[in-house]
Parts: sequence; structure tokens; C-alpha cells
Amino acid sequence: MMNRTAVIIGVIVLAVLAVGAAVTFQMGTDRSSARSSEKAPSPHENDAMSRFQVGDWQIAIVTNPATPRVGRNALIIELRDEEQNPITGIDLEAYAEMAAMGAMPAMRAPAGLEQTAPGRFEGEVDLRMRGEWPLTVQISDPRGDRRLQFDLATDRAGLTISAGGTPVGEAEAEYDDATLITVDNRRRQLIGLKTGLATHRDLIKTIRAVGRVAFDERLLSEVTLKFDGYIGDLKADYVGAKIEKGQVLFTVYSPELLAAQQEYLEILKRRSDRGSEDPLLVAARQRLALWDMSSGEIAALERRGVPRDYVPIHAPRSGTVIERKIADGSGVQKGQRLLRIADLSRVWIEADVYEADLDLVTVGMNADISLPYLPSRRYTATVEYVYPYLQEASRAGRVRMTLENESGELKPDMYAEVALQVELGHRLSVPEEAIIVAGESRVVFVDLGAGRLRPTRIKTGRRARGFVEVREGLNLGDVVVTSGNVLIAAETRLKTGIEQW
Repeated sequence: MMNRTAVIIGVIVLAVLAVGAAVTFQMGTDRSSARSSEKAPSPHENDAMSRFQVGDWQIAIVTNPATPRVGRNALIIELRDEEQNPITGIDLEAYAEMAAMGAMPAMRAPAGLEQTAPGRFEGEVDLRMRGEWPLTVQISDPRGDRRLQFDLATDRAGLTISAGGTPVGEAEAEYDDATLITVDNRRRQLIGLKTGLATHRDLIKTIRAVGRVAFDERLLSEVTLKFDGYIGDLKADYVGAKIEKGQVLFTVYSPELLAAQQEYLEILKRRSDRGSEDPLLVAARQRLALWDMSSGEIAALERRGVPRDYVPIHAPRSGTVIERKIADGSGVQKGQRLLRIADLSRVWIEADVYEADLDLVTVGMNADISLPYLPSRRYTATVEYVYPYLQEASRAGRVRMTLENESGELKPDMYAEVALQVELGHRLSVPEEAIIVAGESRVVFVDLGAGRLRPTRIKTGRRARGFVEVREGLNLGDVVVTSGNVLIAAETRLKTGIEQW
């Protein structure tokens, strides 16, 4: 009985071991298949590969996944000759490198390439963060080493070559090597190189000018006398006094005016039988009127029959006294300016425009006006006059606008900031940062692709809101360097000679 039990137990143990071995074998087979599947290229791998011409070779390159991601990415490279035969006897080294940024040092991700077939190399790059990871491929060949540079970035599908070759099927343009410089993608990142387009834009130039508030000269009046005399009672006795039209400004005594009144009364008495049409009477009345006696005062003189020693002088317009040169009892001479009155309900804004911009200013164009002491207020006006001469000291032209000022917040001699908007039209232009000033020359760097840059002289026109009109030297769609070009210019000067600048 015991022997039979032992035999049964032994059979069971053998069965369990057999099943375990089968399971282990199957799991090993699955792992092996999985590894084999990982190494096997995608059936569409050849279609996904980017192909480039490197001299008389062709290089095909692809990442898996095709859009690189943060983490591990497979890298496959194939090299073939002109007859599409694999190239042997070479070694490849490849690495992706993110340039240093601020306090963060540069990071390098070596591919660890291994040759898996003639002319075929495989590896992987571990991209530790999002961003640009320019890929460098170094080919060690007894016939001559080669170095290629590719643009690689996370979340961007495909690879493009930036130095060392051209896309297959694209003829390499012929350029003067003496003026070309090559900047690979790594150096572009290090110097912060950026580009922009030469394209047509609606250029709007803002002409900024310093102006000031001035009296509207059409609303100015000066009070003078046509005879010598003496001031009696001065009513408008301070600068800033508000005056209404017809208001008495002051009274004046004049021996000549007194004699003229007496003469008028005598003629009036002697010629009363001939009425008001008497020529002598008309002439005497006209004389009093020309000496600033109103018709009401002359009528009052006729009723009184006695001349007035101090005759009142009335305001010619409403406004504000802005100048006073008399006081009670002052002696005055004919033609002397006694008072100056300005109507401030409307004022002028006069602005000085640089001579170079003066030809762009025309009557009727819009102007935006602001005052430093009223930063929240904006006024809109139109240019109503361009002065036909320049200011001698500043060599600037002057333009004039008019603003209503019923509230009186605009006070003469205040400073104003004036912005004139000029539409220059639809013109070929580039960002202002793209242009390097070299003496009388204007130079830009045209990006030809594959890391190549060419210094190009251009002729410029007007500047407008960060862009510069290009009259000669560029074509529509040209790519120009807008940032980092100062460092590139230094290298170009060393290579091409300062005389070319």
C-alpha cells in the first residue's frame, strides 16, 4: 500500500514539472518573439525614411516613433552609394544635443549606434525634455570623414538636414562660396538665431511730433487808441479777467477827443436846419466813430449837449485778457497796444515735424493728440495747415491743428504729443531687426537652407512700426535672419573682408 502511494505521488510531481517546463518554454518563446518584434522594422519603415544626398552617397534616416517624444526613441540610419548598394567599411556615431539655456547646462543624448546589416545602423536616443535636439551624425570613412547635422525636435514629425547635404531630388543651388557662411542647428540655438520673411505688408508709419497749445490767432484782438490820452477808470484791471463783447474796458481822457466832441456839438447847433445830411455834420460824426466812440455814445452826446471828459472804450470781442500794459492814470500814445484779448473757446495745436518726414504730412490727415498733464484724455484733429518754411533753430517743419476748448482745459503754451498716421501702401518689407547698418550700406542675411547664410546688400525705404521697406536686393518670400545677425556679421567680416561691407 505504501509503495502504491509513493508511486502515485511521484507521477503527480513529474506531471507538474512537465507542465511548468512547458509554460516556461512558452513564456520564453513569447519574450523572444517580443524582442524580435521590437527589432523588426515597420513594414512602412522605408516609406517613412527621409533621404538626403551627401556628395555621391545617399543617407536614409528615420526615428521610431516618427514624431520624436520625450523618452527613448529608436534611430535607424542607412547609407548607400550612387547605385543603391550598401556602403560598408565605415563607422557611425550619432548624438542629439540640447543647447545650454540660462543656468541649465547642455544635455547630450548619444544614440549608441550598432551595425545590424551592411550599411544599416540602429540605436536609440533618450530625449529627457521637450524642445529642439539637433542631431549630429559623424561618419568615419577611410576615404574621408563626414559630419551631418539634422533638425530634430520633440512633437515634430520627421527630420530635415541643416548641414552637410540636401534632400534627395533637390538640386543644390550654386552660390559664391566666398560670401556664404554655414551655421549648423546647434550654433543657431546657441546664438539665438531667428528668421523672418520678406513679404508685402500694409505699412503704416506713425510720425511723432512735439507740439504746444497756442492761441487761435483768428480769435485775438488788440486794444489801441488813435489819439494820445490818459486812462481814467480801468475796468479790465488784471490779466485773466473774463470779458464780454461790448463791455467797458476803461475810460480815457484826450484833449483831441474832447475838442472833436465840442466841434460836433457846435456843427450840430449851427446846421440843425439842414438835418443829419449836412456834410460837415456827417464828417464830424464819422471822426468821433473812427476814434472809437460808439453810435450810442454819440447819440447820448447829442442829447446831453455837453462833451464828456472821459470817454468809455468797449471790448471788441468776448474772451480773456492775456496782456495789460496800462493802469489807472496811465498816459498812452496813439497806436500803443494797451490790452490784448483772446477767445480761448478754440485753440491751435502747433507741432514740429522732422524735415525727413515733412513730405509725408498733408493737409487733411488725421492726428491723435495727448497732453502729459491729462494722460487719460485723447483728442482727434486734422492737419489744417503746413507752414511753408522751417524753424531756423530746430530745422523742423511746423504743422497746425485746431481743437475746440469750451471747457478751457487746454491752456496756451502747454506741451502736447502729436501722432500722425501715414499710410505708405502695400510694400515689400522686412523686420527692422534684420538690417545691419554698415556705413552707407544696409545688409541682411538671407537663409538659403541647409544652414547656409548669404550676406546681401539692400536698398531701404521708409520705416514703419518695426518694419523697413526694401526697394532693391530681396525678393518676395526670402527668409532673412532677424536675431543673432550681429554675431554672424562679425564672422562674415572676418571671412569676406571689411571692404565688402
